[in-house]
Amino acid sequence: SAGVAGSGLDIIGAGGAQGLEVPGAFLGLEERSNGVLSRTLGLGGVTRGAVGRGVPSPVTPVLAAWQRPYLNIFKHFRVEEWKRSAKEGDVAALTDTRMKGTIYRIRGSNPASSYLQLPRAGTQSLGLTGRYLYLLFRPLPRKHFLVHLDVTTEENQVVRISFSNLFKEFKSSSTWLQFPFVCGAASEGTARRGEELGLGVPGAAPGDARWTCLVLDLPSILALYLARSYSHLRGVKLCCNLLVKNLCTSDLLFEPGVTLARARLGDLSCRGVAPMPRELAFPVPKGQKWHDLYDYIRYGCSHPSAAPRAPRQPGLVEGVPAHGQGDFKVPSSPNQCGIVTVAPGHHWGWMAELLNSETPAPPAASSDSATLNAFKLFPLTGATQSCLCVSESQALGQGCPWREDPSLALGMMVLSGFLFQGLVPDPILKLRTIIGFGGCSTKWALWTRDSTAVVYPCHAVIVALLLQTGEQRFFLGHTDKVAALALSSSGSVLASAQAGPRGLGRLWDFPTGTCLSLFKTHLHGLVSLSFSHSGAVLCGVGKDVHSKTMVVVWNTAQVTHGGGVTVLAKAHTDADIQAMKIAFFDDTRYLLSGVYGKLLALFKSLLFFSHSFVCSRSGHVLEVDCKDVCVRSARCLLPAQPQEDGQEQAGNSSGGSPGIAINSISMSSSFCATGSEDGYVRLWLLDFSAAVLEAEHEASVSCVCISPDGHKVLSTTAAGSLGYLDVQARDYSTLMRSHGGSVLGFSLQGKGEHMATVAQDSTIRVWDLASRQQLYDFSAAEETPCTVAFHPFWKMLACGFDSGVVRIFNLAASDLLLEHKQHRTAVTGLTFSPDGNLMFSSCLQGTLALYRLVAQKIQVLRVLGNVVARDGGSGVDTLVLSGDSRLLAFVGPSKYVVTVMEACSLDELLRVDISILDLHSTILDSAVKVCFGPVPQGELLVSTSSNKILVLDARTGRLVREVSPVHKLSCSSLALSKDGQYLLTAGDKVIKVWDYRMPALSQVFIGHSEPVHQVAFTPDQEHIISIGDAIFLWDFLAPPPVKSSPGSHSLAAAPKPFPGAASHRYHFLLCVAEPRKGTRAPKCCVRPDSYRHFTPRFKASVFLSPPAGSEVLKLKAVIGYNGNGRGNMVWNPDTGFFAYSCGCVIVVEDLHSGSQSHWLGHAEEISTLTLSHHAQVLASASGQKDGDSHCQICIWSTQDGACTAELFHHKTQVQAMAFSWDDRFLVTIGDYSDQTMALWSTHTYELVLSTCISEPLHDVAFSPFSHQDLACVGRGAVTFWVLEQQEAAVRLKVHRAPAPDVLGLVELTSLCYGAEALLYTGTNSGQICVWDTETNSCFMTWEADEGEIGVLLCRHQRLLSGSNTKCIRLWSVGSVQELRLKGPNASSGSVLLEHEITLDGTIVSAAFDDSLEMGIVGTTAGTLWYINWLESTSIRLISGHKNKVTEVCFSPDESHCATCGEDGSVRIWALGSTELVVQFQVLNQSCQCLAWKPRPVGVWPCPSESQHVVAGYSDGTVRVFSVSRTEMELKMHPHAAALTAVTYSTDGEMILSGGKDGIVAVSSPRTGMTIHVLADHKGSPITVLQCTRKQYHELGVEGGELWLAASSDRRVSVWGSDWLQDKCELLDWLSFPAPAGPEVSVAPGLDSLPPSLAAFCPWEHGVLVYVGFGLQKEALFYSLRKKQVLRKISLPAFATSLSLSPAAPFMALGFGDRLLRLQPCPAGAPQDYAGHDDTVHLCRFAPSGRRLLTASHSAVLVWELPGA
Repeated sequence: SAGVAGSGLDIIGAGGAQGLEVPGAFLGLEERSNGVLSRTLGLGGVTRGAVGRGVPSPVTPVLAAWQRPYLNIFKHFRVEEWKRSAKEGDVAALTDTRMKGTIYRIRGSNPASSYLQLPRAGTQSLGLTGRYLYLLFRPLPRKHFLVHLDVTTEENQVVRISFSNLFKEFKSSSTWLQFPFVCGAASEGTARRGEELGLGVPGAAPGDARWTCLVLDLPSILALYLARSYSHLRGVKLCCNLLVKNLCTSDLLFEPGVTLARARLGDLSCRGVAPMPRELAFPVPKGQKWHDLYDYIRYGCSHPSAAPRAPRQPGLVEGVPAHGQGDFKVPSSPNQCGIVTVAPGHHWGWMAELLNSETPAPPAASSDSATLNAFKLFPLTGATQSCLCVSESQALGQGCPWREDPSLALGMMVLSGFLFQGLVPDPILKLRTIIGFGGCSTKWALWTRDSTAVVYPCHAVIVALLLQTGEQRFFLGHTDKVAALALSSSGSVLASAQAGPRGLGRLWDFPTGTCLSLFKTHLHGLVSLSFSHSGAVLCGVGKDVHSKTMVVVWNTAQVTHGGGVTVLAKAHTDADIQAMKIAFFDDTRYLLSGVYGKLLALFKSLLFFSHSFVCSRSGHVLEVDCKDVCVRSARCLLPAQPQEDGQEQAGNSSGGSPGIAINSISMSSSFCATGSEDGYVRLWLLDFSAAVLEAEHEASVSCVCISPDGHKVLSTTAAGSLGYLDVQARDYSTLMRSHGGSVLGFSLQGKGEHMATVAQDSTIRVWDLASRQQLYDFSAAEETPCTVAFHPFWKMLACGFDSGVVRIFNLAASDLLLEHKQHRTAVTGLTFSPDGNLMFSSCLQGTLALYRLVAQKIQVLRVLGNVVARDGGSGVDTLVLSGDSRLLAFVGPSKYVVTVMEACSLDELLRVDISILDLHSTILDSAVKVCFGPVPQGELLVSTSSNKILVLDARTGRLVREVSPVHKLSCSSLALSKDGQYLLTAGDKVIKVWDYRMPALSQVFIGHSEPVHQVAFTPDQEHIISIGDAIFLWDFLAPPPVKSSPGSHSLAAAPKPFPGAASHRYHFLLCVAEPRKGTRAPKCCVRPDSYRHFTPRFKASVFLSPPAGSEVLKLKAVIGYNGNGRGNMVWNPDTGFFAYSCGCVIVVEDLHSGSQSHWLGHAEEISTLTLSHHAQVLASASGQKDGDSHCQICIWSTQDGACTAELFHHKTQVQAMAFSWDDRFLVTIGDYSDQTMALWSTHTYELVLSTCISEPLHDVAFSPFSHQDLACVGRGAVTFWVLEQQEAAVRLKVHRAPAPDVLGLVELTSLCYGAEALLYTGTNSGQICVWDTETNSCFMTWEADEGEIGVLLCRHQRLLSGSNTKCIRLWSVGSVQELRLKGPNASSGSVLLEHEITLDGTIVSAAFDDSLEMGIVGTTAGTLWYINWLESTSIRLISGHKNKVTEVCFSPDESHCATCGEDGSVRIWALGSTELVVQFQVLNQSCQCLAWKPRPVGVWPCPSESQHVVAGYSDGTVRVFSVSRTEMELKMHPHAAALTAVTYSTDGEMILSGGKDGIVAVSSPRTGMTIHVLADHKGSPITVLQCTRKQYHELGVEGGELWLAASSDRRVSVWGSDWLQDKCELLDWLSFPAPAGPEVSVAPGLDSLPPSLAAFCPWEHGVLVYVGFGLQKEALFYSLRKKQVLRKISLPAFATSLSLSPAAPFMALGFGDRLLRLQPCPAGAPQDYAGHDDTVHLCRFAPSGRRLLTASHSAVLVWELPGA
């Protein structure tokens, strides 16, 4: 048997019998207008039985690989045979001499009776997935034609797209788009037709209508008009009065008139442009142009490299872009759009007429009005039929009207953006300057023939630099670094070759800069190129693929005449040839220079007469006679002798000591020049008797070249500098300097005149952008600079180094101002605020430092640890600030999180988890770079590792929109223009410019040969800078931003710095801590730098209280511990009372028996618990309940579990609670948003007093020695409180003691009282401080941890600490009491670490006995550990899932249950004790579904060896685990997408699995093979798979098993199977209707539509139950025998989970309002149950029906039905 995956068709056979064809869509349920469900015939095929009755079978699907690069539809489906195509009426195949091939003529007056159709039957589908459809046709003269295209959306909706010159106007419905087509005559001009047609009136084709190539972008058309996603082309129908040459689909955009040679020469493939294939090309006679003969229409086509247009939101009006001549016209209103016009040839005058129009432009106050004004200003006449184009002079701003009229430019942009779907002007960037030299080698620099310009390579770009003006000209086309250059003697042809494995060479027309020829060099490591004197021969030397030296000679004689490059000869040699030169007098003679024996010669010479000169690294200069092939003389350059005046001279070599290595030599008619290793360029007399001139360089000289006029000597150095020596003036001029490695980052000063760069060569350089000259060069011994930042106003440069030091230099005085050592590792981020008052730095350890600037002095304000991502990269743009200097954003504390802080205080305002924004992705997305949008919009841009840019609301973190894909790899840098119009991104080796308002519009620019590290706009927005291999300066050609009117909003100019600005801001922060009397301190809504603060998990659901009633269900057990809580576990070793929270449930467990009792009273997630000291009262706190404005605190009696009181005071969350040691008082403190402390009397539980606190508090504790004393810890201080009670009145006295200065700016995060008069506190930086409570002072500190200490416990002489490094440590502190007497001078050396244990998560709760020998510890991983210090053991006591539980199920004997979660784990639990028995973990994958293998038929109990669990994962794999052997037995990969459902067949012999893409696979666990693949639900995720034994034989199918599949598109298929006979037959297909435009309110508590769920009814055979999103909130009972709905049960909301009891007529339903409903069937009063703190997304009955499993996020609840 075999199946074709992804085709919508499966062929299932058994043995040699004839197979059964199963089509993709069958009988379904459809909602009629009267609301009655009736069965209708679907759009799919029919069964094999129907084929015999003459109904056609489905077309064999076309494999995706066969559709690339294009698919010739007529050829593939063999239209001429008329077997897979149909014709009606007068349809004939003719031979057309002009078209040089077969064409099809369709004639007739009625479209219904004259047509050519593909495929043959309307029930079949072509299944072609190509993005573009090409139709080559010609309308018959004076006739009307019609074309129908049937396309299928991803929602399996069939849409018909029709165009005809019969249609008078555009019409659309949900299933049909009708476009009018306007035919233009070939003989009439554009203006003439514009006058006649007006807005383009459709009508009969003219007499001389042309052959036309029509290109339709099908995905963009569907997305624009219907907001739907394109799947494939279903069928084509060509009706009446057409001549058709061909039909084709492709993902490529073909350009007519472009030859293959031209496409290769211009690298058009890099831009997504391909030449027209031969099968689609119209013949063009020699000497004529394609566009003069034919019409080319593109509609909806975006840039070829851009992704297809995304479906638009309803209600948005978008223009329809077109490209090329003869495009669709786009009117200004939606009801006018869609007219197709045809224009002959190219007409270039319309844009010029438009630009020179004298029509006044109304002011554009906003983007919307600008759009309307554009259409008013430029009416859509017939002139829009021609191609839009801007001449090069206009694009460069030479006489452009937009320079004088910005509103005209804005209108131009909007209109051309709509018509082009591209940015204007195109290109929007022009390369202006490159700062850099070399790349592959620094030995290539050439003079032009007239000695006025220098030609040199800069990585992948060849630069021609004009000496007089400094203007640069670029030769672009190489994709890797240029390895060699050669210029012909005439100066007309330039040869270049690039390094790398491709080995490509190029020949350029040097005067024009165009590429004449592209050829393969056959050399991988080319080192030299040389032209013959005539330019007809080019030779090259390099290495071949086997690293052998090879010489290649090419014939270049025909290149300038349109010919190509041919190879004349190749030769291999064992010698290491370094250079090659062709003799000027004989093109057949070559001079080689290389390694012969011990002579290593680097050749660089100009032939002088018939002699050549060769230089060597040994200092020798050889004079070679090329005609006689002999060495005439040999000289050696020796170091200067001591007695001489320091000038070296040349003499005859006599075998003495080695001379100075000469790297290059050049000859003229009057002197010789050499460049040597010692850094000197020397000019010699021709006989080398004396050096007449020399110039010293900072590095060895790589190359020298004398100009043709003999007046200048060009030299290059190994350090990357380029310059020339003027021989007559004896003056040296530096042309270019460059970094010796990749440039990592840059910063602009002030208005952008100067730029500082940092590179891999460990230098910092400052450049003048206007002159390209280097101004300063900084380096530090034994330190490497990492990042730089210019002050926005002062001449101050900050540099960060790998040692962690930040140094600030004064450029005006060229000295070091000061340095800071706040970091211990390499500085990764460094920046100034735009107002110049603040500076920020970050390092690899995640530390963030804030500095303020006063009078050019920098002071440290605050340092935070572990806030910036350690793996978040480095650069100037690591830390970014908003334009108003108020907000700071960065990636951290992990790469998955983006944090926004208040810049002046580093108070956290927002934290966004990027990894959870894409709920459907199976890969965790991480943030790469961040960037703020314009201040008024308040947007934050985040580039991610998954090739996206997320636009977030900087205030709320809400995802505004998403741009994807951005680059092939992740975006390494992004910048936004000041006016918010354009977005600049860098990724891989390219730069992209985007329209920020319309991200679909972009342009791509190449030139870098290495990854681009940073891009930015200059402050005046006239230029763009990009860095990587070199520094690129681009002209930004976009029109300037429109100046706003006086009444409109505009961005304010950057404020001037004033000396006291930073100090005033800082003093204001201090005032927050000490508010004036009579005023309330402002609340801090920024989360402190402490994990101690509870943050409730985000829930979309809203709690709904269930009505009271008699309960059938009883909560038996809760599996899990909420690791998100803080201090949410209590244990009293004396009474044994043990309780913890899981969601909104308090679980009280007997540690001896394992039995649980559950206290239900909270509606929200419980944040913290506290137990009174006599263990009689438990207090619990959670968020607001049932719409209350205050948090809920419940007081419980531990004896009977009754809730005795409910307290309401705090407004957000309760941070911590504590009972006094005499249990008379309860103190509660709110979180950082509440900032209140409340004191309650435990006698009446009335509020005694409440006080507001100016700063957040993290923890509170009462003193065990004085019942009136308590202490709190917060930001940098301990607050000591004393209760003073006078009769009934209670007052609080407070003293605030700051932390020691040695700790810096820290958060005190935890505390506990020790021995008498001792208080221990922990900090977020890992120190423990010891305080004397008598003097309220700290006398000792020690480093106790590397992270934040969140838990402290002290008993007698032992102290326990727990931190976010997952460690708990036990300290001996017996000697601390003695050290207290020494005061602040006490040493911490007497504190000893006794034990240390590492657990599985951050420590959030702990409870120990009085000796600290044993206790219980809770972690964020959802685990409670039993700790025994005496035995040094840790035992898992309670465990659960940390992430969302995705599936639960019972074992057949109900002794165990299995759960799986998003963390990739499969866990087996013992139901009796709720203990974890086995855990199977798969790393980096999410486990989405699982099922337990049913027991063999007739076997009870189930044998242990057959206990198996199957699980499906997000990577498309299925794994089978043996529970008894605790191992994985089988792994299969039947799916390409993530699995969403899996189940066993009833006998356990087959595994059925469903994926996110709607594919259902049937696999054998015995062989591991996939037997069947069913694609009927393709495109919609499978939600349910269920198997049951066949219940009725009269259902009409063979086999003993029924199974169903439900998908999220509200479709259910029911199948009958006989696995032994290899049969699988469709029994029924159900489709359930839903509202056309669902609102969010229809699904309360859900962030998406409710799932479609179905199940077989156990107590009513032949019936299935369905619940899901629909017209009504109800459960439907459908009879498979009667083919109708039997009954309906109304529901209070759309169900999120469903399970039917096998033993009793009960139905369990979960809802988004956190309720579980038990519904008696067929009728009865339902019962609702609370206990979940989020949507009940899973519920599963046990096989016996006596138990029920439910899941809510990570909590799993086990229920019992006592009466079942």
